[in-house]
Amino acid sequence: MSSKKTFLEFFAGGGMARLGLGDAWRCLLANDLDPQKCASYRTNFGGDDLIEGDIAQISGSDLPRERVDLVWGSFPCQDLSLAGARGGMSARRSGAFFPFWSLIEALIAERRAPRIIAIENVSGLLTSNGGRDFACVIELMAEAGYAVTAATLDAKHFTPQSRPRLFILGFAPGLTPPKAASPFSEDTAPTALAAAQAQLSKTAKAQWFWLGAAPRLSRNARLSDIIDWDAPDWHSREQTEKLIAMMAPHQRARLDNIVKHGARRAGAAFRRTRIENGEPVQRVEARFDGLAGCLRTPAGGSSRQIVFAIENSDVRSRLLSPREAARLMGLPEEYILPQSTNAALKLCGDGVAVPVVRWLAETVFEPALAGAKARRAA
Repeated sequence: MSSKKTFLEFFAGGGMARLGLGDAWRCLLANDLDPQKCASYRTNFGGDDLIEGDIAQISGSDLPRERVDLVWGSFPCQDLSLAGARGGMSARRSGAFFPFWSLIEALIAERRAPRIIAIENVSGLLTSNGGRDFACVIELMAEAGYAVTAATLDAKHFTPQSRPRLFILGFAPGLTPPKAASPFSEDTAPTALAAAQAQLSKTAKAQWFWLGAAPRLSRNARLSDIIDWDAPDWHSREQTEKLIAMMAPHQRARLDNIVKHGARRAGAAFRRTRIENGEPVQRVEARFDGLAGCLRTPAGGSSRQIVFAIENSDVRSRLLSPREAARLMGLPEEYILPQSTNAALKLCGDGVAVPVVRWLAETVFEPALAGAKARRAA
């Protein structure tokens, strides 16, 4: 029998949670609805453990018979994201959470409850429907007997991308994850999380603990280190000048100062429409702090991130490439991306940052499981 820890990966996408968990873990089942993401999953991991299709069509009888260490679910976030319409979990896409939870309930009913449940979503879940969506998830886990916590973890600690995400974690009785009596860090427990936790029911609060760990900055790369400076598809000078002209004055001044000092630096930007003096104005909102903005799915032209490369007092621009997006997600160079640019960018924009999962595995999941195993052996 394998000594590896076991997991199920729902809303698996291209398998980024699997990559983050690493070789010490064994996937028993993965599921996703998107055919292109499933094709990437098969290309990179094989398809023996993959079920392609709607999670609502999966039943408890389809799940492995053994009790698993971890169930991971990065359920769809479009209706919860601050960047989109706030339909909440009653909306069609995020309604996928409830079929996911019904599978957890099936495992519990058969005395095969997973030892750990991990749910990843955008921070908008904290305020969606006035915090009721977050409370619903927490209370379901608490009522099922899990000790529960939540933390905001940002990929910027590991890769040059600003990507805060909410992680809700549940631990079965007998597991002792790192705990704190109060919020351990403002980074992992921002004001919105503290406010959402304060509104929980007594039942949920009785099962709640604050995560007693926070990632330290381990990133050793800036945006300038991961972009391809020799890429062939740069904009024309006229296109670049047009983009620069769309920057707000303070951002243009920042760019001019970098150019003046001859620094070699990369910046990232999105096109956004802002209301100025009562009128809509299209702006290019850029940052030159060594980080890219949060990757999005390519639903429209404004969702494609722009790269600015500054070198020898010259400024070039182009769209971020799929391979650069993959690097921002912590995917290894050997990871095979879809050939379609949009499919590759969607895979990355919808995914979970690989090193964030790795941090959770090393700092939270594996010590909790090892401690429980040692106590059982004593």
